[in-house]
Amino acid sequence: MTRTIEPIEQRTPPLRRPGWRQTFGQDLGASLVVFLVALPLCVGVAVASGVPAELGIVTGIVGGLVVGLLPGSSLQVSGPAAGLTVLVADAVATHGLGALGLIVLGAGLVQVLLGALRCGTWFRAISPAVVQGMLAGIGLVLILGQLYPLAGAAQPVSTWAKAAGLPGLVESALTTPAGLSALAVGVLTVVVMTLWQRAPRRLRIVPGVLVGVVTAAAVALAAGLDVRRIQVGNLLEQVQLPNFSLLGAGVLGSALVFALVSSAESLFSAAAVDRMHSGPRTRYNQELVAQGVGNTVCGLLGALPMTAVIVRSAANVNAGARTKASRVLHGVWLLLFAALLPGLLTYLPAAVLAALLVHAGWKLLGLRAVAEMLRADRAEGAILVLTAGLIVSTDLLTGTLAGLLAAVLKTAWDVSHLSVTVTPQGPEDEVVVLRGNATFLRLPRLLAVLEGLPLTKHVRLDLTGLRHLDQACGQAIDHWVARHREAGLDVHVVRAE
Repeated sequence: MTRTIEPIEQRTPPLRRPGWRQTFGQDLGASLVVFLVALPLCVGVAVASGVPAELGIVTGIVGGLVVGLLPGSSLQVSGPAAGLTVLVADAVATHGLGALGLIVLGAGLVQVLLGALRCGTWFRAISPAVVQGMLAGIGLVLILGQLYPLAGAAQPVSTWAKAAGLPGLVESALTTPAGLSALAVGVLTVVVMTLWQRAPRRLRIVPGVLVGVVTAAAVALAAGLDVRRIQVGNLLEQVQLPNFSLLGAGVLGSALVFALVSSAESLFSAAAVDRMHSGPRTRYNQELVAQGVGNTVCGLLGALPMTAVIVRSAANVNAGARTKASRVLHGVWLLLFAALLPGLLTYLPAAVLAALLVHAGWKLLGLRAVAEMLRADRAEGAILVLTAGLIVSTDLLTGTLAGLLAAVLKTAWDVSHLSVTVTPQGPEDEVVVLRGNATFLRLPRLLAVLEGLPLTKHVRLDLTGLRHLDQACGQAIDHWVARHREAGLDVHVVRAE
């Protein structure tokens, strides 16, 4: 009697994704955590950018309700980002608040186009030195600007004025009642956030950002400190349609810069978030389209630009989120809070938000990563320093473009690097060894060495160390060998197999 044995793969039930009933509880809890982290950051980024606080909340709501529903990445959370603060502040100072919506709308449309053209994965090909330099430069500018509200003072407009005013700021912060009060509240925020990281793991489900903000605000209120506080009104009063009469070359240029920077930040964040969980991986082109749709909506509402934000995304993952429902719900909570309880934000000192952004700027600066890159590769470190330095001294676009150009030039040097050594072997023989990449960029140097050899000597030409030999150099070598042999001299060429 024979028996048919069912294959193992048929007897094993197929894996099923958990249904929404199994994940809703975790997503609901995570959404509350992300909401509590996002709320002060939305307001803080808006205030630091020089726009009404309500516009930051609008962008957070769009990031949850619009981008949260779209495909791309399942767990990263979008909203106004500290990394765009410098860009927004410069754009508003140059073109006015009325042009912000038009710039963000243009940036969103560019992102949608880039995603449709499947350019999303190309953003991962940017040199790490340029990326780190861009983040470090943004972090430095952010810190430099937020030190002023942290000390209860109004910040100057230009970067140089901010740097020049630091001695006076220190004196004011340490000698005036307003400066001491604001500084104490801000320092308390950072200290509580830092110490909270050492709390028991079961307590750290509550994010340190929330604990620091609530603690500092409560202390300031209980002590009756005279500090400047946030003013938040009706969201609908701040929403305005784009003014297309302001369209011009400067606005279009700003839109392109917004699109490129926000896209890069979103996709870098996606790569980082993917390493934090084992769920579905980010589909970069779809995520770029989703970010573009979100920025298009924000532009139509006159709100701040958005990116995927690593702080909120990390909080979402660490809080146990399983699906995109958590980020959609966080947008619902932002909308309900703005509609029902906006008055609670008036208890929030401006110095607390400044402390959050100084902390965010410090993380963007990433001194440890900068030091490691400087030790590992001096050329890459120089590109990093150049990018960051020019961002601080000029603007983000100039610094980033200069860094990209430097990275391209370094790559061209590395790719075309050619070592040519000539070693005498007795009175009548020479050994010429070529190593590296023989490209047309190195042809003048190669010809100078070869043509400098006397036509009275026998030559052994060793090409085994070449990684690449292009047509221009190959033809030049063949011509030189033929000329030597016509003179009756022996030329022995050793080529790689």
